[in-house]
Amino acid sequence: MIRRFDSLIGRTILVSLIGISLMHVLSLWSYEATLRQEASHAQQARLAERLLTIRSSLAVVPEAERENAAHQLSGGPLEVHWSKTEYAIADAAGRELVAGLADHLKKLAPTLAEADVAIGSGGPTGDPHVAFISLRLPDDSWVNVSLFAHGQPHPGGHGTLLSTTFMAVGVILLSIIIAGWVTRPIRSVAAAARALRPGDQTSRIPETGPREVRDLAAAFNEMQVRIAQLIEMRTRALAAVSHDLRTPLTRLKLRIEDLGNPELGRAMTADIADLEQMIEATLSYLKGQSQEETPRQLDLSALLETLADEASDLGQSVDVDMPNHVVVRARRVGLKRAFSNLIQNAVKYGERAHITAEAAGGEVRVHIDDDGPGIPSDKFAAVFEPFVRLETSRSRETGGVGLGLTIAKANIEADGGRLSLVARAQGGLRATVVLPIASGNNL
Repeated sequence: MIRRFDSLIGRTILVSLIGISLMHVLSLWSYEATLRQEASHAQQARLAERLLTIRSSLAVVPEAERENAAHQLSGGPLEVHWSKTEYAIADAAGRELVAGLADHLKKLAPTLAEADVAIGSGGPTGDPHVAFISLRLPDDSWVNVSLFAHGQPHPGGHGTLLSTTFMAVGVILLSIIIAGWVTRPIRSVAAAARALRPGDQTSRIPETGPREVRDLAAAFNEMQVRIAQLIEMRTRALAAVSHDLRTPLTRLKLRIEDLGNPELGRAMTADIADLEQMIEATLSYLKGQSQEETPRQLDLSALLETLADEASDLGQSVDVDMPNHVVVRARRVGLKRAFSNLIQNAVKYGERAHITAEAAGGEVRVHIDDDGPGIPSDKFAAVFEPFVRLETSRSRETGGVGLGLTIAKANIEADGGRLSLVARAQGGLRATVVLPIASGNNL
């Protein structure tokens, strides 16, 4: 029985059946309450008509015969008496027992003054469940009617409106419940899918929830395995290509010495060095080395200080101004290479790199500023593409092969971060890296 509702369709049907049944019961209850009110209203109207008929009948009977006539007019729940004075003492309790009776009497006999009608409880018997109605006759004597009656609901309020309101509110609440319940596992799968990182075998989507969601999660996990296998196959193929390319390049280096032309040899050696640089950069990018690492907590402040010290040892101008012990969860080698590429770009094109950081909202924002010529705003997106260089000579003196920013962006995004570029108002370029702070970290 439970397996029949082990799908989105089954669960939707189950919730709909329960909700609609509940709303139907509430609607029926409201409808029946309305019927009871209408029945009470009709009962009070008939009672008013009977009382006025008794009054009219006794008004034409001689005074000596009125008491006997009153007994003859008694019947059912009514007991009729005639007297010189009224039995009923007007009070709220009596009016509650026969709610709405006075209104019906006034409607049917407009000539009756308010002083001509008395409705109360108790009377000579003292019974709180007995209502006494006294009506004045034209000769100032009274017709006294006792009526055993339990409290009746006040007529009023339209039952159809109440029933419709119940149904509308129920449908709205039911829609919210169904939407939340049905989409919650799908949202969980979407969140887990966004958190997946290529090559990270530990981040699998939980295969829980309705059957369709389990099938979706299983398909994602299978796709992740296939992607990992493809990456592994590509890495092995690229490693073989790297080995096969290095071997003839090494032989060329050795044969240059036999040319007997030093100037030509230096030119060829420079060309071979360019080839090696291009091969190393391309293979490193295609292998995705940063994605092969296991993420772990690391001190970002210490990492940037280390990079600044290494640059200073090479005579480069790099300074860091940021809080101590900013801990992030990332791949150390990949993140170090990303920041190294950004710092070297700042030093190469802007002569210096000034690093600052700020933490807020569970994120740390690292800014790397330079004083260089900057990049046109319409080229910000293009420079992140592989092998794109704004300087087109591809000379070793003016730059690499156009993979520095591409690798930096890929490595930062692999750790759940973001990389963006913006022109500084005072000149130069600002590269901003946003990374999530590791849970439990205190600045």
